[in-house]
Amino acid sequence: MGDAEQAIIRAVNSLSEVDPAAWDACANPPGEPYNPFLRHAFLSALEESGSATRATGWLPYHLLLEDGAGSVAGAMPMYLKSHSRGEYVFDYGWADAFERAGGSYYPKLQVSIPFTPVTGRRLLVPPGPAMDASRDALIAGGIEVGNRLGTSSLHITFLTEEEWDYLGDRGLLQRTDQQFHWHNRDYGSFDDFLADLSSRKRKNIRKERQRALENGIEIEWVTGSDLTEDHWDAFYMFYMDTGARKWGSPYLTRSFFSIVNERMPEDILLIMAKRDGRYIAGALNLIGSDALYGRNWGAVEHHPFLHFECCYYQAIDFAIDRGLQRVEAGAQGEHKLARGYVPSRTHSAHWIANESFRNAVGEYLERERQYVEHDIETLGEYAPFRHDNDAIQREEDDF
Repeated sequence: MGDAEQAIIRAVNSLSEVDPAAWDACANPPGEPYNPFLRHAFLSALEESGSATRATGWLPYHLLLEDGAGSVAGAMPMYLKSHSRGEYVFDYGWADAFERAGGSYYPKLQVSIPFTPVTGRRLLVPPGPAMDASRDALIAGGIEVGNRLGTSSLHITFLTEEEWDYLGDRGLLQRTDQQFHWHNRDYGSFDDFLADLSSRKRKNIRKERQRALENGIEIEWVTGSDLTEDHWDAFYMFYMDTGARKWGSPYLTRSFFSIVNERMPEDILLIMAKRDGRYIAGALNLIGSDALYGRNWGAVEHHPFLHFECCYYQAIDFAIDRGLQRVEAGAQGEHKLARGYVPSRTHSAHWIANESFRNAVGEYLERERQYVEHDIETLGEYAPFRHDNDAIQREEDDF
């Protein structure tokens, strides 16, 4: 990293102030799994499109660790937030309790990828002898920013388990939750995957896939240079319909999709359903080096099991075709279990300025972690695989 004594932490309010190559060298260094959400292209698209900005309650406050020569040696995607929407690690109860006690929970600092419940590195430091010192500097810098701004807390969400352990050792509060992920056991085809399931589940999935494509519905995979603005016009219509029903106000603007399509089309997979010559539904996925990440879904026509086909089964087909190790199908949804997606832990770490409140939250999190472990164990018993006890053990080994 150069002379540690000359290293500085600097906050920037826009990724336009950071050289893309310098950011990406920290975000996706050689030897680490490639994560498209950490790219300068993705994060800057959120800002430039008006999706993650001061006006939407996501003021960028990214931290850069610079060496004595001014080169970026580490980074942390951070935002000053005036609410808790678009995070998927829910702290509304914490906010209510703190404000009932006379405190001000907002603003707070959030280290995350906006609107994206996907696990990835959050302390963006390349491997090397200075790695721990650089990560410590970033965390200390985040807490110092929080103190200077008078924020209540700093939240690092959907970080890796290794980072979670690291930050727990440094006194941050630890939280867990669970999602449902599909794991590729070197399957050569979707039928190979089905062969791993119990007979009843295998028959149910085949029936669902058949029903989903009734009424003349066709499925297309669209990625890379094949993506056009017509695809995004159709998908945005789906996205707006689903977002309006779920959240009242969708997070992503139309221009966001055009920007990421221009800058990183090779990382994008649209799974589109077509009937009578027009698109009626679609699912947006991003492609990593070892995983397919399902993000958004929408439809203007509703057909039985089409959601499962586009979001879960086609994603499995694509992962097998590309040799990807897993599919992460987003937050929540116990219905995914019957479709071969098994419970997997997610992690977050939290710093709270007020000591009394920090102690209360810490006690709550101890109980919550026990509940999450019990929930994962219980749900795992319902995994649809043949020889369930062996299958559950294999899933636990993957966590």
